[in-house]
Amino acid sequence: MKSTSRALLALAAAGALTLSACGDDSGSGSGGDGGGDASGETLTVWIMEGTNPDPTAFFDEVSTAFEDETGATLDIQFVPWASAHDKFTNSIAGGTGPDVAEVGTTWTPEFGDAGALMDLSGHIEEAGLGDAYVGSVLDAGTYDDAVYGAPWYAGVRSIIYRTDLLEEAGVEPPTTWDELVTVGEALKESDPDLIPFPVPNSTHTTTPFIWGAGGEVAVQDGDTWTSGLDSPESEEGLTFLESLAGEHDLSTPAASTWNEADTRDAFARGEAGMIISGSWTPKSIIEANPDLEGKLGVVPIPGPDGGMSPSFAGGSHLSVFETTDNEDLAWTFVQMMTTGEFAQKWGDQTGFFPATTDLLTQLEEADDPLVAPFAQQMVDGSATLPVTPLWGQVEGAQTIPAMMESILGGKASVDDAATTASDEMNEIFGS
Repeated sequence: MKSTSRALLALAAAGALTLSACGDDSGSGSGGDGGGDASGETLTVWIMEGTNPDPTAFFDEVSTAFEDETGATLDIQFVPWASAHDKFTNSIAGGTGPDVAEVGTTWTPEFGDAGALMDLSGHIEEAGLGDAYVGSVLDAGTYDDAVYGAPWYAGVRSIIYRTDLLEEAGVEPPTTWDELVTVGEALKESDPDLIPFPVPNSTHTTTPFIWGAGGEVAVQDGDTWTSGLDSPESEEGLTFLESLAGEHDLSTPAASTWNEADTRDAFARGEAGMIISGSWTPKSIIEANPDLEGKLGVVPIPGPDGGMSPSFAGGSHLSVFETTDNEDLAWTFVQMMTTGEFAQKWGDQTGFFPATTDLLTQLEEADDPLVAPFAQQMVDGSATLPVTPLWGQVEGAQTIPAMMESILGGKASVDDAATTASDEMNEIFGS
């Protein structure tokens, strides 16, 4: 275990972070790693508040099942996302961490590197779950050859579109970048007041076009990370994205300062024809505007010439803290939550996906047009951001949103903005 002083230094250096969000073969969802008879013991678990609007019934059921299997009771404590990072930092400093905690996927490497989390790779291998978890989400929890977080749930972004508006414009959902332009222009011609495809300054709207063009957000060489934003491939993707707002006039100038929530709200108000948004949002869009019931469609984000452009798979891991007194009991809970019945139920209730390939395959093969394309994107076209404890500082600095706001606002060329962002990212990596 790394020293507490190193933990504090690593956590303090990360500064303010933001969450990048958002079954086993048996399908039983039970533990089975040897939790044994733990009657009289209590497992303390921190769960982030708000993902499930009403988690009480879910965790009552989990607590009953856990006690039936192990004899131990669960102490579930809900933590607001806004204060979670400080709570983790303070608990590590005082040696008062929980047994198990939900950790956002971009936080896991930081806390693992700080010595706060246990390496779960042995438990995962013994349970035969190495190939069961979705690769991109497992990779996000793996740092320095140690698995510090078991994938719990995840979400991915694809294109949500108005089926009625595309039908009126006489076009099909796009499957290439050229078709994305064609569909957008057809929507604009059909309704000049519509925003065919708003382009915000969001990281998660930007990265699919970087990855789709063959670029990388950052590349790793040994222990060193270097920005890839200024590579020719990345700039090709950024140039195409800018062209949607500029040359092709499919966005609106106001969107250069929008985030993902702003594009979703514009779509819900009926002002936009297509947006990049998360697998958890169709339900909220319909709740905001019931008139859109039956008028939404989803398609994976297309690649330049077909296929898919990768989309960030964000969500949460479940991690076991080094402060636990019963590692096996903690793992029993983690396995129960991340596989089988309870992983599926959590996904159903929250709108996020379980992070196991078998459950995702079931969703991909389902008939629900608002679920299957997202599941296909998750299985075949998802990616992760750089897995480094320093990534939180890049997020905190808003490096990619600032770059995109500069490009979309006409303040800098793609090349100049990408160079500036790369220099900032490399300075953080060099720290």
